[in-house]
Amino acid sequence: MINETKVRVTYKDTDQMGVVYYGNYFTWQEIGRTELLRSLGYTYKQMEEEKVLLPVIEATCRYKHPARYDDMVLIKTRIAELSPVRIVFYYEMMNESGDILLAFGSTSHAFVNEAGRPINLKKRNPEVWEIVSQAVGKSE
Repeated sequence: MINETKVRVTYKDTDQMGVVYYGNYFTWQEIGRTELLRSLGYTYKQMEEEKVLLPVIEATCRYKHPARYDDMVLIKTRIAELSPVRIVFYYEMMNESGDILLAFGSTSHAFVNEAGRPINLKKRNPEVWEIVSQAVGKSE
């Protein structure tokens, strides 16, 4: 499953040359994964209310083509890997029509409790595990 979300580049997102500042791509990754979970019918907010947290343990981004002020950016997000203790999201940030790849990357997250200790999502919250598993075709 791939979720698509669009964001418009605002002036504050750019540097003096009108090019998107590199760190904003990580913000767009966050928007992408938040909207992917929302599209599955389960939000980050719900997850946090249930004391399941997803800290980033690794983040990557490769830049291919600059985005500029007022561009519409298409964020394509999918779950690339899933285990009971970890999830990896993959992102492609493209121009609005989807024919120019601006950047791509991934974020890896651990499933932890409110104390920051690793948890097994499959055991801790089987309902959420089932929702996320179906998105990657791992239904068990």
